Parts: sequence; structure tokens; C-alpha cells
Amino acid sequence: MGNPSKLSLYNTLGRQIQPFVALDPQKVGLYGCGPTVYNYAHIGNLRAYVTHDLLVRTLRRFGYAVDYVMNITDVGHLSDDADEGEDKMVRSAEERGKTVMEIAEFYTQAFFHDTEQLNIGKPSVVCRATEHIPEMIELIKRIEANGHTYTAGGNVYFDISTFPRYGDLAKLRLEELKTGARIDEDSNKRNGGDFVLWFTKSKFENQALVWDSPWGRGYPGWHIECSAMSLKYLGEQFDIHAGGIDHIPVHHTNEIAQSESATGKSPWVSYWVHNEFLVIDRGKMSKSSGSFLTLQSLIDEGFHPLDYRYFLLGGHYRSQLQFSMEALGGAKNARRSLGDRLRHLASLCDDIPSLGSENLSQGPANDYLERFNAALGDDLSSPRALAELWGLIRDPQVEPREALAAAFDMDQVLGLNLAEEAVYDANAGEDPALLAQIEELIQERNQAKGAKNFARADEIRDQLKSQGILLEDGPKGTAWKRASL
Repeated sequence: MGNPSKLSLYNTLGRQIQPFVALDPQKVGLYGCGPTVYNYAHIGNLRAYVTHDLLVRTLRRFGYAVDYVMNITDVGHLSDDADEGEDKMVRSAEERGKTVMEIAEFYTQAFFHDTEQLNIGKPSVVCRATEHIPEMIELIKRIEANGHTYTAGGNVYFDISTFPRYGDLAKLRLEELKTGARIDEDSNKRNGGDFVLWFTKSKFENQALVWDSPWGRGYPGWHIECSAMSLKYLGEQFDIHAGGIDHIPVHHTNEIAQSESATGKSPWVSYWVHNEFLVIDRGKMSKSSGSFLTLQSLIDEGFHPLDYRYFLLGGHYRSQLQFSMEALGGAKNARRSLGDRLRHLASLCDDIPSLGSENLSQGPANDYLERFNAALGDDLSSPRALAELWGLIRDPQVEPREALAAAFDMDQVLGLNLAEEAVYDANAGEDPALLAQIEELIQERNQAKGAKNFARADEIRDQLKSQGILLEDGPKGTAWKRASL
């Protein structure tokens, strides 16, 4: 295992790699910006959550317990991050003829169905914005009491001129923001960079979800949601806030201003970890374009979800990653070769080591593990970590059983289900009655997926998994294999 003192992370606040020092030597508080559940997550969105998963797994490997909190935005996120446009949830509900809460529930289930297929662990806390309105109101009252707000046109605004450190995260110049172009888009704003903490019906007469507040019946701004929920679950100061780089100039900048203005404590967050964009030929992937790739669309093209995870791990999270079907095909072939090599090693062993029970000798396998840990400790360098895995399983000086044990240990961070890949001839000699039962459940699961009943589909997958049966979705249907080693 690694040593916590050897973990370093790139901190957007300061723009440099810094040794990681947790506020609590035993436990890390991590907040990751979650989805706005008005549509399916596209594969660019999913890069962020694979990055968060890599970060959580690395922190645990380096000896920390992790309190990982993720929000679900189901109200208040407008089509422009700077308080303009329509509410994304309301627009989606109107387009689909559903209620906002029906839309939110459907796409929340779809999101977690995707993350499960990508082997992304569930957060410690998943918090929905609509279930934390009282906390948001109380936080706005604290900000107001400290002299950082004004009310205009029925809306409560944060006044950036009262917070001298505004823009430090994004390296924005406060004087320019005070008279910025955005002021013309909302005549109520005193400064171009001011933002709404609470909307009332004066801005959107037909807002679907509204609540009573000291400022009138209305709904929260997007930015206040994350501050209120992170403060509730992680305290007034915590270790890491993660998200995509698109959140830096507006959303995360506003979060810092309102959180520190309420608590009077700085820094609110010690480390800011941001992943770069996934880019395609026409630029950054975006739902607003109307055409975007989902995880299911990759599956329909013949890829396994873990092919995409492998593809993402092959690029550093802070580097733009160019996506193409050809590049994903390369990742698919590499993952297939990885499985072939693991199964070959397994065929050379009398028994396959169980995960976590193997005591490695101080030999070459352990050397690979040390370099693997060093790669992770150097700002989550997953490409280098993958290279150490490949070096390990190809090295003829490493005994097959030790190579497998070390590979399985590495996979606690990589999340590629390597122990399952090492299973050799898994389905030979099965009881025909058992085969019929499995096929019946697979058929029921496919019907549930076709009806968009992801909860039932996941329930069947979990049922089979508890029996040691693992499902793999592909263009020709669903295959299965045993997980027992």
C-alpha cells in the first residue's frame, strides 16, 4: 500500500501540484459535482465520474477513509450558468410531457445505471437539491446577514464587490467583472459577475417547483445548492472539491464566494481537482448540440462499458482526450489482450489467488506495485499505472500466481474487474436447469431495459451477481460468466 505523505494532487487553486495533506489524517471529505438529471449523461459527462472514482479509490489505497458526497441537481440549473435562459429540468419536462420529478427520477436511475456499468462506486452520500431547500434558505440568510447580498426585481443576488477574493480560482479580474458584459443580460444586477441566490416568480412566472422563503415564493439558484449540501455533509471546511473544468469560471467560483462569505472561513476547500474535456472532431461534447454519445450508444456499437473505462484511464485526467470510435476500438483490443494474458497466467496456476489475501514476496511483483503506487501518487497518473500493470503481466521473471495477485491488487484502483477476466473456461459443465434459470432472468432483464425500467434491470443484475453470475451487454445480446475464482 501507499504512504499518505507521498500523494500529490494538482490544485486548481494555485495552479500547481501540491503534496496532499488532509484536514483529518485518517479521513478525507470529498465533494464531487453530480449530474443535472434532465437527460442522459453523455460520455463526456461520464469522464468526470470515472475521474472521481479514480480519486476515491486512490485516496483509499493511500490509507484514507473517504466521505464522498455527490449532489443531484433536480431544480434551479438554468441553460446558461450565469443565471440566464430556462431551467433545464423544466424544459425537459415540457418537451417530454412529464412532471419535473418524473424526469428527475428517470434520469437519476439512468445515470446510476451507467455508473454501475462503468464500475464506478456509489458515493457515501447522494443528495438531491429538492430535498435540501431549507438548508439553502438558511445559508442565504447567513450570507445576507454578513452583508453580501441585495434584492432587486424580486431576486436575491450575491454582490461580488463585497468579496475581494472573487475570481481567485479562475484567475478572473474582479474589476473587469464588476462592469462585465453580463450586466446587460439582467438589468437587476449591479455588477456583471453578480449571481442569483434565490429566484422568485418575478423572473419565471411558470416555474414548476417553488417554495416559500423570506424573500418570496420561488426557487434557489444553482450555485447555492452545492454550497448548502456540502456544508451540511462535510462541514464548513473540507479537503477536496472535484468537477469538470467548465465549472471553474462560474459555478465553482460562485460556490467559493458564497460559502466563505457565509462562514467567514478560508479556504473553504483545500484542493480543487478538475478534469479536462473529452473532445470529438467537432469539439467539446455537449447536450445543447442535440447530438451526443451515451454509454448505451457505445454498447450498441459493440463495446463493453469497461472498454470505455479503459480508454479513459489511458489518458491523464488533466489532459484533453480525443475521442473516436477507432480510438475506443484500440482500447477494446487492449482490454481483450489484457484478459487473454490474465487467463493464460491463470492457466499456469494450481489455484488463483483471492483478492486481498495474497502476501507478495519482496520480489519483482512488489517492485511493480511500488511503481504503480508512485504513479497514482503523482497526481493520479493512470496512464503510467496501466503501463506498470502491462509490464507486470508480461514479465517472465514474475511467477504467474504473484503476477495475478499483484494485478488484482492494482485493480482495486483501476476498476477493470481483472479477477473476473482471469476466470478460465468459466461456463463449462454447468447444470442445464441453472442455465435455463439464468437465461430466463436475462430475458426478463432485457425486457425491463426495453421498458426503461432500469431499477428492475439492475435488481436482476445484482441478483445474479450475488450468485456469482456476471453479465456482459453487447450488440449481440447479453452474455454471462462466473465470477468465482
